Amino acid sequence: MLMPAAIMQQGKIEAEVRAVEATLRPDVIHIRHEIGEDWSGQWAIFFRVVLSDDAAKHRLREVATNVVWRLAERLDFAALGVFPYHNFRSESEQAALREEAWA
Repeated sequence: MLMPAAIMQQGKIEAEVRAVEATLRPDVIHIRHEIGEDWSGQWAIFFRVVLSDDAAKHRLREVATNVVWRLAERLDFAALGVFPYHNFRSESEQAALREEAWA
């Protein structure tokens, strides 16, 4: 299987993700991502988004939709050769679970 363009453009991806993070504060605490194969063996980019407790409790749909839209606006997933997956968690959930990949 060929490597996707995203592998060679990780610096650009990181910069764009940080820009989205900054734009959506204070609702978005941080966004982590990794590139790998999904369940079907296709290349994907997996986003792990930690939201403020307030955003997660009162505006989850609005904030999550905004995160997905802003990332797609800044990153051409088709050109990068990856399919995006978005997972969300509140700040208090992460504090309780303490998963390193989400930190």
